[in-house]
Amino acid sequence: MASVRATIGFINAAHSLTHYSLLILPTAVLAMARPDGGFGAEYGPILALATGGFVLYGLFALPQGWLAQRVGRRNLMTAFFFGAGLSMVATGFAATPMMLALALAATGLFVAIYHPVGTALLVEVSGDQPGKAIGLNGVFGNVGVALAPMMTAFFAVQAGWQWAFIIPGIACALLGVWWVRLPVGDGKATKTARPFPNIPPAVVRRVVIVLLVIAAVSGLVFNAFTLLLPKLMQERLAGDPSLLPLAGVAATVATLCGAVTQLTVGRMIDRMTLKRLFMPFAIVLIPALVGLALAPGWLVLPFAGAVAAVVFGQVTVNETMTARYISPALRTKMYSVRFFVGFLGSAAAPGIIGYLHERTGDLAASVLVLAGFALVTLCCALAFPNRREELDPSLWEQAAPRGVPVAAE
Repeated sequence: MASVRATIGFINAAHSLTHYSLLILPTAVLAMARPDGGFGAEYGPILALATGGFVLYGLFALPQGWLAQRVGRRNLMTAFFFGAGLSMVATGFAATPMMLALALAATGLFVAIYHPVGTALLVEVSGDQPGKAIGLNGVFGNVGVALAPMMTAFFAVQAGWQWAFIIPGIACALLGVWWVRLPVGDGKATKTARPFPNIPPAVVRRVVIVLLVIAAVSGLVFNAFTLLLPKLMQERLAGDPSLLPLAGVAATVATLCGAVTQLTVGRMIDRMTLKRLFMPFAIVLIPALVGLALAPGWLVLPFAGAVAAVVFGQVTVNETMTARYISPALRTKMYSVRFFVGFLGSAAAPGIIGYLHERTGDLAASVLVLAGFALVTLCCALAFPNRREELDPSLWEQAAPRGVPVAAE
């Protein structure tokens, strides 16, 4: 039991670090973009240097299922802690755009390990009702997203943007030392109390198609929103560069709304069908994004909070879709494919934001584009099955047509 708790603790910490590491640059760039800084004075081109990191974040998620079978999930998580930590430290020492892009790419490469490996590990050790564990894990990821702009702004103002990368990098590597020293298992300490049900293949195919479409669209919306939020807050609330910490705090406050949603969804998700939770999020996201694009001044905060609540709550629902409909034997592979598709979508976010900001001079157009993609999410919510068997897996046997074999895959 202690081993299981330790495993869950490190998985949750890794989730925070994953999202934190990816969101240092969007706030640090506000301090880096100056004529004498070595990276240029424009926001868009510097932000676009993160594109390679996000591409590798997506590409390297794909082979994680294959790697986990050969080298073990514990070893992969060890590589995560040390690789991501040292890459962040290297980013802090970057002196040219090329060095910065390479260091960010290395960070993306190593943090790609987390979602396919860590999420599958979490689902396995959490037992028959993973919703609560996934919800809590989502909160840790949300905390990483929320802390990144505030802490980055603080470090950038107090010590320089370099330390905004170096300090969390050192913390990540130290966690790796702790991870190696603890007798943590490979996720097999707890076995589910009941076998995975035989779900009709037609239902599983429908779920997989919806999951992959959601992954591509929500990956773009999630990443673009978290990337543009600090700059949006600066535009609407703190145009003076000396007020950078205010923009960081405002972005953090808005993002923490997502943590509240994830805790709530985590408590509800084992008692409700996924579609009943998914539909309200998909409906609210479109007007929330339109409002965020158009809101002036302090009105941006409630709209940003609403978007954060919806985007992060939806992540918890999507994670549980895989846990409920994909058998344990295929789960790590499915997470790998799903996160690969999702992070390819997310890789487009820095380039899109940078291009539209350069053409229009603000972020309103970028947010309206995200509202257009949210229409696809609504279509996916409508297409997702609403099955009472999710809450009582024994009913799946009754759902199968007589004489037709069923499969969990």
